[in-house]
Amino acid sequence: MNKNTKIVLTLLALGLVLSCKEYVEDDSMESNEVLYSIIDSEESNANAVSSSAAVVDKNSNRKFVRTADVKFKVKNVTKSTYAIEDATTKFGGFVTYTHLQSNIHSEDRTKVSQDSTLVTTKYKVDNNITIRVPNTKMDTVIKTIAKQIHFLDYRIIKANDVSLQMISNELVQKRSNSSEKRLENAIDSKGKKLNQVVKAEENLDAKKEQNDASKLQNLSLQDQVNFSTLTLNIYQDESIKQEMVANEKSINAYRPNIGLQIWDSIKTGWFMLEHIISFVVVLWPFVLIGLLGFFGYKKFLKK
Repeated sequence: MNKNTKIVLTLLALGLVLSCKEYVEDDSMESNEVLYSIIDSEESNANAVSSSAAVVDKNSNRKFVRTADVKFKVKNVTKSTYAIEDATTKFGGFVTYTHLQSNIHSEDRTKVSQDSTLVTTKYKVDNNITIRVPNTKMDTVIKTIAKQIHFLDYRIIKANDVSLQMISNELVQKRSNSSEKRLENAIDSKGKKLNQVVKAEENLDAKKEQNDASKLQNLSLQDQVNFSTLTLNIYQDESIKQEMVANEKSINAYRPNIGLQIWDSIKTGWFMLEHIISFVVVLWPFVLIGLLGFFGYKKFLKK
């Protein structure tokens, strides 16, 4: 092998190595771009759904009732429903409502043979879910659910400050308690006449009802503060289902042959003849009376 041939072979080998290296680098860069695109998409969904209204400020004394209303498309409603329910339980929440259903848009039947028909059904699956989660975990749950989003229709997050309302209810309870005590003392010490006692008792009951209502309202608000409510409407693309079903036999397939029909007609005619003969036999007394009358009339008429 001469010197020039060695140089050429060396250059070819070097070029082959460099081209392979560039191909590997390009393929690696393309894979990284796809991976980064998926990660960016998930982060974008999480950022789009989340909001500062869902984050609890631990240093604030205010009390917020937080709610979220989100509608989005997923790849598979059933699988996403299970994922949402699992995430809710994982973070200490619970499901209060779920309505999973299939809505049929159209159904076509195509007869493919004498015995079979192809049924093509187009339908959409959706689910309305209501969950409640601890207010400190609302933002985390929303970001976890965002991983299921294929397309976001809308998201509404509210944080209603109920601090003053709860304070107002507490003040109402205090005033009501004070009025109850004064009424009880008045009834015990001054209530002498029956009508006065009855009226005072009615006023006392009204005060107690007002106190109970304020207490229950505060308990309800506190519960809404402690557990945020998320209403989710999820759906998927239209699906198509095809299945082969057996054709129902026509009633004509069960009709008897002509010979059997003729034989049935003969039997029917014979039965009718039997009924006629039976009917005539039943009338024999009238026939006998008629004959006797005829012969008697004829005999007396001759005389």
